Amino acid sequence: MAEPTYETLRFDRHGTVGWLHLNRPEKLNAFTPQMWRELGELGAHLRDDPDLRALVVIGEGRAFSSGIDTSVFSDPQPADSVLGGGDTRHADPTVAGILAVQDSYTWLEEAPYVTIAAVHGYAFGAGLQLALACDIRVVARGTRLGLLEHQYGIIPDLGGTQRLPRLVGPGKALQLITTAARIDAEEAERIGIAEILVSEEDFETTAAELADSIAAQPPLAVRAAKRAVQAAGSGLTVREGLVVEAEGQAVCLRSDDLGEAIAAFVEQRPPVYGGR
Repeated sequence: MAEPTYETLRFDRHGTVGWLHLNRPEKLNAFTPQMWRELGELGAHLRDDPDLRALVVIGEGRAFSSGIDTSVFSDPQPADSVLGGGDTRHADPTVAGILAVQDSYTWLEEAPYVTIAAVHGYAFGAGLQLALACDIRVVARGTRLGLLEHQYGIIPDLGGTQRLPRLVGPGKALQLITTAARIDAEEAERIGIAEILVSEEDFETTAAELADSIAAQPPLAVRAAKRAVQAAGSGLTVREGLVVEAEGQAVCLRSDDLGEAIAAFVEQRPPVYGGR
């Protein structure tokens, strides 16, 4: 089946690894309503894709994403229309519209496979919030990052106020948000935003190698591990999290992948997992 095509995004498959390219390089991949809509549509297509085992999100050109395209602020459409509209989860149409746009990022967190942000150049505002929605961030040296929404009289509303504190703690998150601070890649690694820090020349290769390594693991075990690790940061008690862990392990113990892992070890060959 042919992959969907978009104007602001490009999606490619390399075996069981997907590559999602932000594709407005002439605008440093700044986000527009069209870009959010297309990202949400692609998410609906990919979120539960059984053939994907890892997904890399990367920006074309000189940047991951410079944030929101400021032309959004001069758009004559009502705010709720610009931000999505049509969502009925909240009585306030603007809130409902924001919730709809949030979904275009949240699927990266909810997908059963691991999502990786390959970040270089700039990751500001909506761009950094997209990277925060991914499970792992590979950041190139020389990258500048920040949630700059206060410069426009708004707050990070695409998950930034929720995901950043889970990585760096509430105090540090509030400092970064309320000062619209711009930090470098080294600081991002030091405070826990960047899991992997590499040179600009190696960031894409490093992300690819990481994705390939994850994709080679037993997919049921990867899904269970992702779910259990997320439970640890969701407010559950340790005992409640242990239940999530045990439930995931039960699936692995009953799987064909367990037998394949053992057979491959005994036969001294690479395992071929079917995700069953």
